[in-house]
Amino acid sequence: MHLFALGDDSHELGGRVAAALGIPLAAHEERSFEDGEHKARPLASVRGGDVYVLHSLHGGPRESPNDKLCRLLFFLGAVRDAGAARVTAVAPYLAYARKDRRTKPHDPVTTRYVAQLLEAVGVDAILTLEVHNLAAFQNAFRCRAEHLDSRALFAPRLRSLVGTAPVVVASPDPGGVKRAQLFREQFERMLGREVGDAFMEKRRSGGVVSGEHLAGEVRGATVVVVDDLISTGGTMLRAAEACLAQGAARVLAVAAHGLFTGAAAQAIGSPALARVLVSDSVPLFRLPPVLHGPRVEVVSAAPLFAKAIRRLHEGGSLTTLLEDGGAG
Repeated sequence: MHLFALGDDSHELGGRVAAALGIPLAAHEERSFEDGEHKARPLASVRGGDVYVLHSLHGGPRESPNDKLCRLLFFLGAVRDAGAARVTAVAPYLAYARKDRRTKPHDPVTTRYVAQLLEAVGVDAILTLEVHNLAAFQNAFRCRAEHLDSRALFAPRLRSLVGTAPVVVASPDPGGVKRAQLFREQFERMLGREVGDAFMEKRRSGGVVSGEHLAGEVRGATVVVVDDLISTGGTMLRAAEACLAQGAARVLAVAAHGLFTGAAAQAIGSPALARVLVSDSVPLFRLPPVLHGPRVEVVSAAPLFAKAIRRLHEGGSLTTLLEDGGAG
């Protein structure tokens, strides 16, 4: 097995995954040229090997998602040309996963185009965390497409945060109800007691989000609002304020990917949100340090990715990995 981690933004997460696997990161070289082009090549021999290339495709302070996608594609192609027997792209955050359908005439279905690019360079599988629409992700790829969701990632930490208080798991919009339902069912099994459910109305038109109705009983409960990502934080804040208005004791927000764009710091800093849990798929470079820790807590996805990679390498089941809460 060989595990590579590309770029500065992904190297730290890749190192944590390698440590959890008990292997060193495989050596590689990356060079940038004055005209903006770049190259990357493996320095370790990968011939006949099972190769995993980790690169989280979020925008960053130095590279855009497009830059990172191009770097990943070229490196995957180089590894395949170097004789790897099997190549898996590991993208903790998968760029363009939200653009999975046409909402206007002649819209691109960019999720499918990204899949075609990855397949064109010869990947055997893609492994990612909490995509926006699981069915669209699975349908976009013709190679093996493996998805890790946030149940196994966040439920153990939430158990200690909620204590013995009544708990409700809520979706901030109707589109996320299935995600919240799966999370609620696993959390209920973990707690050994009933967990309620709720969801917010949400309408979007011309980039403006509206809808204030909350379905579900939250009075006196700790409400856990579950989503795939937090961008500006507006959706989470709307849901939190609606829950508190209906008598919730406090609101915790959970999302696999903390993008924290635009005015997110203001939304996340609101007293309506008692705590925000995100993974390390995206570093917290856009948030002021004062929000790190006391308000925004990072739960590392590295152990979960390490277990998934180990199971892929050994031919094990990722389904049981998610259903048993990420154990073993």
